[in-house]
Amino acid sequence: MEIRHPDQLWWPEHGIHKRDVVAYYDAVAPVLLPHLRDRPLTIKQHYNGPRSPFRWIKDAPPETPPWVPVSPQPAKSRGGELVRYVVVRNRRALLWAVDYGAIDLHVWPSRIDRPDRPDYVLFDLDPVDVPFAEVAAVALQLRDALAALGLESYAKTTGGEGLHVQVPIARRHTHAEARRFAEVVGDAIVRRNRLVTTKRSLERRGGILIDTAMNGHGQQIVAPYSLRPRPEAAVATPLRWEEVDRRLDPGVLTLARVLERVARHGDLFEPVLHGRQLLKAALTSLSGA
Repeated sequence: MEIRHPDQLWWPEHGIHKRDVVAYYDAVAPVLLPHLRDRPLTIKQHYNGPRSPFRWIKDAPPETPPWVPVSPQPAKSRGGELVRYVVVRNRRALLWAVDYGAIDLHVWPSRIDRPDRPDYVLFDLDPVDVPFAEVAAVALQLRDALAALGLESYAKTTGGEGLHVQVPIARRHTHAEARRFAEVVGDAIVRRNRLVTTKRSLERRGGILIDTAMNGHGQQIVAPYSLRPRPEAAVATPLRWEEVDRRLDPGVLTLARVLERVARHGDLFEPVLHGRQLLKAALTSLSGA
């Protein structure tokens, strides 16, 4: 498909043009598309590249091509009114969205056939004025706590300052159950680490928020392999747990580096798509602890 303004310089300090971003998404599509397919997409449209103003678009815009599917879903923010979300199922739709200004890609934690049943529990580690090494340490504490409950988890950078730890689950749980589980586990980490909180507060000065609120109907989670419109031009990158240590620098996980990783490892986040884990036993264990 034809790309508008392909020579537009999006990251001058890195020599990255719009055509380079389109080429990246074209190349990474085989591992990215399974994480977008059949999930409502909210378009974060940048008007003129990563440093330009942007707007969030829920309803499929009038410019949406007829070959890009849409999915009507009730929105709590609109009192249950249906919103016609774009759904990216193939490479052509992906490249259309990028050309339209969606530099990074945000999708629901559930799919359109069962919107009330998430695929995973999300622990969003959001640091404030602490070194990234501390974020990595908290991610490892989460991994160990989850493993003690018999649950596998997977980590990815967010392309920014934080980390995501995701627990793939069978699509039998509600969003409320996923969030409750995240809150209980998060509170257990808080009791062990004075830097950690699960409470949002404007007065918080330094520390790591385990944000559990992203576990919910209609929440928009940055997809793995999504480029972020930040100065580093870094990508939300799936990790092997042995990479999560105090030496980890998410800022070096840029377009070329991520494509090299995919060629070497394939999709490290593929297990998140096929969760079979159940939370009942873990919640029972935690409630009895």
